[in-house]
Amino acid sequence: MEPNQESRSLIKASIISFAIAILALVFFILPAEYNLDPTGVGKQLGLTVFNGDTAAGGDSQISNNQASGEQNSVVLTVPAGKGIEYKLSVKQFKKVNYEWLTDGGEVYVDLHGEPAGDTTGYFESYAIATLPEMKGSFTAPFDGSHGWYWKNTSSKDMQIQLLFDGDYVIEGLK
Repeated sequence: MEPNQESRSLIKASIISFAIAILALVFFILPAEYNLDPTGVGKQLGLTVFNGDTAAGGDSQISNNQASGEQNSVVLTVPAGKGIEYKLSVKQFKKVNYEWLTDGGEVYVDLHGEPAGDTTGYFESYAIATLPEMKGSFTAPFDGSHGWYWKNTSSKDMQIQLLFDGDYVIEGLK
């Protein structure tokens, strides 16, 4: 018995729906949610900015440990009433561009650097503020660990999306 026109239309629609679902998975969902971008389309569409590791107050760090000129993105959770620190190892006179923003509300931030090998606790602050976002760059005045300390003074956890590029090695959460 040959399928009728209605059955053929239903089968055809099911196959087309399945194909569209697979394309959406490969082009949009994998890059945005799982940092898997086999086609490169996710990066071109800006979807990969959402896929940094979500780190809950120091529990984990971004999986990519090195970068040179490539933009990286990480989403960090700053617990209510607590602070976290995210660092990059940067050589003297190398530049890092950055942008970060919260998912709502202001957060205290101290962008600073600590010289490599220093055991005195010395650090040099480049910017100290209380803001919901910041964009800029810095050139490392010395070899060492450079990055951000954020303190969440609110009563609810806050997420920060950090995007950065330049010449560095990622140290991650400290």
